[in-house]
Amino acid sequence: MPGERAEDRMVLRIGGADREKFLHGLVTRDLRAPGAGLTYAAMLTPQGKYLADFFLLNRDEDVLLDVKADLAPKLAQRLTMYKLRADVTIEDSGLPVVRGLGAAPEGAFADPRDPSMGWRGYGLEGGAPEVDWDALRVAACIPETGIELIPDDSYILEAGFDRLSGVDHRKGCYVGQEVTARMKHKTELRKGLARVSVEGAAPVGTEILSGDRAVGTLYTQAGGAGLAYLRFDRASGEMTAGDAKVTWDPA
Repeated sequence: MPGERAEDRMVLRIGGADREKFLHGLVTRDLRAPGAGLTYAAMLTPQGKYLADFFLLNRDEDVLLDVKADLAPKLAQRLTMYKLRADVTIEDSGLPVVRGLGAAPEGAFADPRDPSMGWRGYGLEGGAPEVDWDALRVAACIPETGIELIPDDSYILEAGFDRLSGVDHRKGCYVGQEVTARMKHKTELRKGLARVSVEGAAPVGTEILSGDRAVGTLYTQAGGAGLAYLRFDRASGEMTAGDAKVTWDPA
């Protein structure tokens, strides 16, 4: 299957002699590991809350940062704030993002979050959208920027970043690392993203109720399933989200 162009993405180019050291102290993954390929990572607030998630491609002369286009200006501004006197440049690369399923073409890289999400490439030729990426995300329980991942609100461990290869707990300090480490070493998370069964439909952001008690929020839905942010100790039995019936199997 040929690749399709992701019109809602922007690729920033991070250059300069200090680019690796600079990014290493800010993002949740270590992009300096040899042979890392495409890396999925996030940038957090000092309080450990999500600011943006992105893909990083460490090349010989620069690092490409593939981010949702509407987050790119604020992210570039935040990166500029942190760089101080470091030898780092930040600019729009102008490269298109192309993604697809099946065999990856030359110059493309496997999506590190889950094999079902195919591949991504930069500067390749791409056609019109054909793949139902939301259905694939729901099946693999992968959150989307601006939907399940909410800036200044979400916590990446509750969003499943451990499972998505989006955080490295051995790499050392980065912004928000202390809070993330404390959450990691809890006995278990009480809240988080889960895949649920949905009978009917409800608008994204609809509150999920068990009886008259709030237990979570329903987000993306596709093919009778959905992604929901749940309070795990309360989410049981027959639940509703607006006119939709919601069930969750924690197994």
